Amino acid sequence: MNYCGAPGSVLALVLRMTQFTFAAGSIASMATTSRFFNLTAFCYLIASMGLQIIWSFLLALLDLFSLVRKQSLLSPVLISLFVVGDWVTATLSLAAASASAGITVLYFHDLGHCHFGEECQKYQVSVALAFLSWFSTSLSSVIMFWLLAGR
Repeated sequence: MNYCGAPGSVLALVLRMTQFTFAAGSIASMATTSRFFNLTAFCYLIASMGLQIIWSFLLALLDLFSLVRKQSLLSPVLISLFVVGDWVTATLSLAAASASAGITVLYFHDLGHCHFGEECQKYQVSVALAFLSWFSTSLSSVIMFWLLAGR
């Protein structure tokens, strides 16, 4: 029996690839600026998104392997691992995106210190992509928790 969004399903693979893509985009946007390393929240965002990339990529590979071999990944132990991993990465991603958004709003809008032009836009794009990555991770987390609770 294959549940919607369960590990090894097409929806799970799409969610993992979405998480990976948004996290990679967030890092790419932030890393192309010259001053991101001056603010701790931005460094934390890159570290958090790096962890998200690793987690999402590994689970996407696992989903792809499961789809190719037509094997089920619905063991309670495996789903528990996915729940914990998704919750940890979702929490770290939300914290990093929120901290970076706060710095972006405070530093660049409220204080008017954004004289970097294009860099300010890159910071904003990076934060927006981080929130999108968090959203898809939290959606996956809810699905995994639902599967675990239903067992």
